Amino acid sequence: MSAIFGETLSFAQADGDEVRLVVFGDEHYARYETVDGYTAVYDTSAGVYCYANVEDGRFRSTGVRVDSYDAPDGVPRHLRERGTVMAAARDVAMTQGPAGGLLEGRRLSVGTVRGLTILVDFPDQPTTVTKAQVDALLNAPGYRENGNACSVNEYFATMSNGLLQYTNDVVGPFRMSRDITVYADPRNHDLLVPEALQAAVDSGIDLSRYDSLGQSVVDAVIIMYAGKTQYIRDSILWPHNSVHEQVFGNMRTHFYMVTSMGEGPEQLTIGTFCHESGHMLCRFPDLYDYGRRDGDDFTSAGLGRYCLMSSGNHLNGGKTPAAINAYLRELAGWCPDKIDLNAGGAFEARHADYGKVFRYTTPQPEEYFLVENRSKLGLDLHLPASGLAVYHCDTRGSNELQDGTPLRHFQIGLLQADGHLDLENNLNAGDSRDLYSGVDGTALSHSTVPASLMWNGAESGLTLSAIGEPGATIRFKAGPVGVNGAGVSGISKPALRIPDSDPHGVADTITVEAEGTVRTLKILIDLDHTHPEDLRIVLHSPTGRRVVLSHREELDTSKLLEYKTEPPSVVTPLVGQPAGGGWTLRVSDLAPSHATAGILSAWRLDIVTGT
Repeated sequence: MSAIFGETLSFAQADGDEVRLVVFGDEHYARYETVDGYTAVYDTSAGVYCYANVEDGRFRSTGVRVDSYDAPDGVPRHLRERGTVMAAARDVAMTQGPAGGLLEGRRLSVGTVRGLTILVDFPDQPTTVTKAQVDALLNAPGYRENGNACSVNEYFATMSNGLLQYTNDVVGPFRMSRDITVYADPRNHDLLVPEALQAAVDSGIDLSRYDSLGQSVVDAVIIMYAGKTQYIRDSILWPHNSVHEQVFGNMRTHFYMVTSMGEGPEQLTIGTFCHESGHMLCRFPDLYDYGRRDGDDFTSAGLGRYCLMSSGNHLNGGKTPAAINAYLRELAGWCPDKIDLNAGGAFEARHADYGKVFRYTTPQPEEYFLVENRSKLGLDLHLPASGLAVYHCDTRGSNELQDGTPLRHFQIGLLQADGHLDLENNLNAGDSRDLYSGVDGTALSHSTVPASLMWNGAESGLTLSAIGEPGATIRFKAGPVGVNGAGVSGISKPALRIPDSDPHGVADTITVEAEGTVRTLKILIDLDHTHPEDLRIVLHSPTGRRVVLSHREELDTSKLLEYKTEPPSVVTPLVGQPAGGGWTLRVSDLAPSHATAGILSAWRLDIVTGT
């Protein structure tokens, strides 16, 4: 199914007026808000969208139209229904792949597949889109109309390394018997598909032409309807993939999908068509979070914009959908060239080398890491970030579950290079700091943030370093960095008086002779101060990287202060920094003058280099 996240769309009222609403959700559960944040629901008795309130955990119409009046007094913004209500609406299983990471069902990810695309319009919504224009969108080589990056056929041929040749026969348009508003009504969910199928069969279509496996089952039925996309909760017109069993002679239908043609040829885009085809043909799961379901009380962004099967189908207005990530491509059988990162060494990841996958295995056979070049080129031109993507994969996981625990974690999670977990916390669908690039030392290891730990917290052993800049080719290294396991220490006893109320304070430097980068680091500090809560303590690495060890915090200076790189820790960002050179400790007293001054008596630095 196709989800949308905060897009502002137009909806028709029964009297012909239109209202602009912000939409969050998918066909099974969606939430609507006015542009100023008040929740709206469709009032079936009045045929219009009204302001909502919550009663017994459910949205209820206030009867006040959102396009005519201000919100009623006492109605707050951004309402939510009770979690159990949302969960019941989403009794589906498309964020998890029960069949080895994929959805169960008839899979057609390799071979020559011909779909049947049926165009329909309505008495109150005729189409200006021609069969030839849709045929070009789906099948034409070199297709670039309306700014689309390619045709649907080209997209899947590219993603599959030529292993899936997916074309569509286009028939119609057929005029349906009722107005579009009738089919859009969630109460009439069963009307459109059988009527459209019957119209196609009555026109003389031979369904046996669409059975690539010789099983008397139609491979793929697509219904494209006239007019703009109807993002109406529970409506058959919300773009989706599902099952419709209907027998015609010795043939039966099974998987189908529904999407719109738009209000004119300029609105024809490939993104949603490709997303729903990914479900229908390849049995790809959704890689976004439906919301509160299966005991999950939070919403995440899943894989965000970084895959067609998350929300990447919407990039560039649906005209340049994101590539299918390496995880799903490998599950689909599209990656015959598998590069083993466990052996270590120097590697080159070429962009759009879709038949190759860089894989790091762990002791858990279902859990592993994948690396690929996602520079802003080709189908990745509109990604939020550019560089090397690192995915933590587990075919037993679900992108509904963002907890990051051994039992509740993503099926495929992007290790965001900035360590912010924005996707897991639903802060955005991706930003410019998510991918790795331009890292001279260690970029990823067991003690970096993020870390390459397994879901159970054990060390996976994956270490990446020397990552090049984004581009057609990104060079990187896997395995040990520098001198593996070498230990070096430095100690200083400066006995420096810490001046009161002086932000510059005192500084002392320990120079370390070492090769390689920091694997682990420990600092011990001996301070004598009657008011340690006045202090700011900062450590500077040889490259100038700065970490604040303490800023006016309660400290127990009766014993040595100790800081280690074991996460979570303020000094963890120093992992991967060059170990050799001058390490500087600065201590400042930021409070008004007291009767006594403090002393930086001594400090010690212990470093282990390598992975």
